[in-house]
Amino acid sequence: MRTGRPPISEELTALILRLARENPTWGHTRIQGELRRLGHRVGASTVRRILRSAGLGPAPRRSPSGGPTWREFLRAQASGLPAADFFHVDTVILKRLYVFFALEVGTRTVHILGVTAHPTAAWATQLARNLMADLGGRAAGFRYLLRDRDSRYTQAFDAVFTADGIEILKTTPQAPRMNAHAERFIRTARAECTDRLLICNEQHLRHVFAEHHNSSRPHRALDLRAPADEADVIAFPAQRIQRHDVLSGLIHEYRNAA
Repeated sequence: MRTGRPPISEELTALILRLARENPTWGHTRIQGELRRLGHRVGASTVRRILRSAGLGPAPRRSPSGGPTWREFLRAQASGLPAADFFHVDTVILKRLYVFFALEVGTRTVHILGVTAHPTAAWATQLARNLMADLGGRAAGFRYLLRDRDSRYTQAFDAVFTADGIEILKTTPQAPRMNAHAERFIRTARAECTDRLLICNEQHLRHVFAEHHNSSRPHRALDLRAPADEADVIAFPAQRIQRHDVLSGLIHEYRNAA
């Protein structure tokens, strides 16, 4: 006959590990207390053993600064965080154009704010005003604007956002990973579009990729949906799915036949 404490079920073990992963500042005692509130009486040594076996460690995991890591901060603030950045494209006549865009981190929606061969601080400031006007009431849901330390971001530029209660977050110099979502869009735009297409002029470049990015390109962060997709999609019969060519066939989109 078996004696001693009954074994911990797989379901309860999974719950302990879930609490630990979702709350990195909780130690084994804090997790034990939360389990008790949920109706599960588990010994502290048992919680500690389960955490150790999963490689998590029984003590709270704290960042050196005492607060959340930058990745944790971005994840928590994603719904209220647009990121702004520039990138350049060389045209077929070797003219360099600069694209200024803003990316809503939570939805991955991209706004191409402007394209010019001569970006200035005044130009960037006016585009910031245009963005806030286009967002309208949605701007109230934003708490921060993430940007780098480019000289074209002046006090007048920042004032466009701070006037609506949006705090400016500046990345550390030469630390592109701090604005990783914007950098990822730039990489995608180059790999899937501008590196494979001859750009003629500013008008050609302005909407060459953003519409596809927002309406049809799947994103892993959105469970492989596009920013404009509905949450629930009815499966289309395979024989009714048609291909639509974008950018002269460079990109293919697939839709249900009307």
